[in-house]
Amino acid sequence: MKIAFRVDASMQIGTGHVMRCLTLANALVGDDTTIHFICRHLPSSLEEMLRDKGFDVAILPAREKSNEEFPLAHSDWLGVAQAVDAKATLELVQNQEYDWLIVDHYALDISWERILRPAVKKIMVIDDLADREHDCDILLDQNLYANQEIRYKNKVSSQCKTLIGPRYALLRKEFAEFRKKVKPRQGKAARILVFFGGVDANDFTTKTILALSQITEHNFLVDVVIGDQHTKKEGIETLCQRLGYLCHVQTNRMAELMANADFSIGAGGGAVWERACLMLPTLSIPTVQHQVKQLVDVALTGATYTFDAEDYTAEKIRTHAELLMDNSSLRSLLSIRSSEIVDGNGVYRAAQALRSEIEINLRQANELDEKLLFEWRNHPKIRAVSFNKNEITWDQHHNWFSASLSNSNRVLLIGEYNNKFVGVVRFDLQSDDAEISIYLVQENENNGLGLPLIRSAEKWICKHRSGVKKLNANVLETNKLSQQFFIKAGYTPETRLYCKEL
Repeated sequence: MKIAFRVDASMQIGTGHVMRCLTLANALVGDDTTIHFICRHLPSSLEEMLRDKGFDVAILPAREKSNEEFPLAHSDWLGVAQAVDAKATLELVQNQEYDWLIVDHYALDISWERILRPAVKKIMVIDDLADREHDCDILLDQNLYANQEIRYKNKVSSQCKTLIGPRYALLRKEFAEFRKKVKPRQGKAARILVFFGGVDANDFTTKTILALSQITEHNFLVDVVIGDQHTKKEGIETLCQRLGYLCHVQTNRMAELMANADFSIGAGGGAVWERACLMLPTLSIPTVQHQVKQLVDVALTGATYTFDAEDYTAEKIRTHAELLMDNSSLRSLLSIRSSEIVDGNGVYRAAQALRSEIEINLRQANELDEKLLFEWRNHPKIRAVSFNKNEITWDQHHNWFSASLSNSNRVLLIGEYNNKFVGVVRFDLQSDDAEISIYLVQENENNGLGLPLIRSAEKWICKHRSGVKKLNANVLETNKLSQQFFIKAGYTPETRLYCKEL
């Protein structure tokens, strides 16, 4: 796959959008995938991080703000008109045959996406606000809201696949790994974690440090995490040193710090799901307006604690922090409830959704393919998951192949993607049913293409054999990978058969 991300980071935007796109990019990395980042605003430290990960980064040219009207609530985050940004992005992606353009930006909407639409195969939008229309094939909103099922009604087309809720939270792989090691919190809050994002433009970090320093009825350790871009970095480091708190700057140990903490104070946004994944009870404070409803709706599930305020002062933070520290039962409940809504595997679900939307080109096999299929079918990995595990002789293969091509009730298809062979699909037709059988070509790097191959084959059979109403797959009990492919494609297991109505 060839994928481009359009995303920005700045003091105004924060770093969370880039970080979750980086998380998704890491989940999509493979021998068959190239990934590019396109940014207009990006701190040098983040640009260096992306390049160190092996991703190409293109920086759109700086331009002074014009007098044009910017209609979206967050238009000033972009700094230019959408049409200007779209034109600059288009120059980078056109004629490049990108499979996906992934857009994570509150200042971009359907008008921008329509300009880019002809230049890429598919578009994915990552959003949190549901405050504008989109022209996309997949929309991902990892947040939990009381009305999440209808938030994007009339904002995306009926053909758009929506990935909604914390089930799709874009968390780095270490969160899923540490989740296996943690348990719901009980007892005293002996270690407290403070983290308000990579930028924390309004310096909630200092307020919280001062709030904790006023709590004298409890003994606890404090870990403070800030980004390298924090404008009060030196002052926070000095304050932590004076109070005996540990200050971590631009750390890559966030999952470990959360796993080791008993209680947390932090911002809304994506960090809510990191803490929930690791069952960390949290006093959550909205640092920007759009986090207010997010935190209220999450709090209604019992998965976090928040409070309303016109001004989140150090004194108010101290009051609520002390309330939670005094109430171990409440912290335990927050821990248990948060663990129920996030499992840490959301990024892999999102990556699979992207891969499953790939269109595999299918053509019917012909006489020139006989040798190819002979070699592919005899690969040790394919024989291991076949009903006949013996090596097929050339005569056996020749007789089978010739009979298959002359059999009007058999369809033999070869899948290709990006000029590489992907796999083989066989349909055996019986009245309005058909048995489907697939295997991937092992000589090529085809990881993640099993599900797209099945779905592309279904589209082919519906188009060319419209009388087929049901598909059956006969899968060995030991072939777990194929079982997963068919289940994800919507097939229902019936002993060894996997069935689907078309």
